[in-house]
Amino acid sequence: MSTANAAATAANTEEAIQKILADGLKDLWYAICPSHFVKDTPVSLRRLGLKLVLWRDADGKAHCLEDHCPHRGAPLSFGIPLGNKIACGYHGVEVRSDGTVVSVPGSPGCKLEGSRATRAFHLQESNGVIFMYNSSQNIDEPPPLVLPEQLVSDEWSSFLCYTEWRGDYRYVIDNVMDPMHGTYLHKQSHSMAVGSRSAQFQLRDTEHGVIFEKAGQRDVNFDWSEWADTGLHWMRLEIPYPKTGGPGGNFCIIGCFTPIAPNLASVFFWRVRKVSGWERDSWRFLYKNRLEARHWAVLEQDRVVLEQMEPDANQREHLYQHDVGITRIRRQLRKLATEQLARGVK
Repeated sequence: MSTANAAATAANTEEAIQKILADGLKDLWYAICPSHFVKDTPVSLRRLGLKLVLWRDADGKAHCLEDHCPHRGAPLSFGIPLGNKIACGYHGVEVRSDGTVVSVPGSPGCKLEGSRATRAFHLQESNGVIFMYNSSQNIDEPPPLVLPEQLVSDEWSSFLCYTEWRGDYRYVIDNVMDPMHGTYLHKQSHSMAVGSRSAQFQLRDTEHGVIFEKAGQRDVNFDWSEWADTGLHWMRLEIPYPKTGGPGGNFCIIGCFTPIAPNLASVFFWRVRKVSGWERDSWRFLYKNRLEARHWAVLEQDRVVLEQMEPDANQREHLYQHDVGITRIRRQLRKLATEQLARGVK
């Protein structure tokens, strides 16, 4: 292969990897939207480089297909839900939630009937969110959705904060994997005004990912952040709170981030605390009446900074020791994208 051809091949490979990362990895669970977004009337959402239609059947179960009728491409979201099927509003073609065309009323018995011609996606609901398995092809059963302990154990109580930010979802990952920014950007927060303004960091491997933490400081500020891959990519951190913040000790925050479109991200944060009995009731009342507003104020500080960053900001960086966690996660995501490309999945 000539030097020019090798350079062209490398450039094409890099472009394909970047597209995979921009759209979101395949064969992975993602948080798609809050549960209340989806009712019995079909709703169209753009996520993960796809246009999707979601609806609920009479039992309240949510279903998801690509928002594209296999006949001539009309949006199925303009159709009529029929239980676990949806009928295209253009010609009445009925598509089942597994992607199979079950009826073509205008031409019964045609070859389209019985074909699995539509992209179908498996959904699960938990903690006020619909999760979707971003399969690269239609499958009958997805792998299990594995959530962090804080979202599955009855010992924990959570609130969901959902928002959409103008920017690449990977910038949100970078932001959460950067504990040092809390000391500066969020210095007005009563929970992040203490602790050293400089720090040494260390990486610690876990069963499912990595923790990036300040050496020698814990339970003082935003002191550590964790990234994990359990078939769902999620992040976890703790924010120390004074006793005036109510029972339950530190606030734990779980985050999931999903691309909607280029430079538009779907952002999910759960605020959770390990509380039970009267303490659970007390903290939930306190959160809704006082602490939630403070949480949104902190998120707004993040949003303003991230939305002002240029799309190519991560191409013109000068990173240092505080950014080791960011580079570790970027390398891991790139590795997963490269492996996906090698499987022939784009």
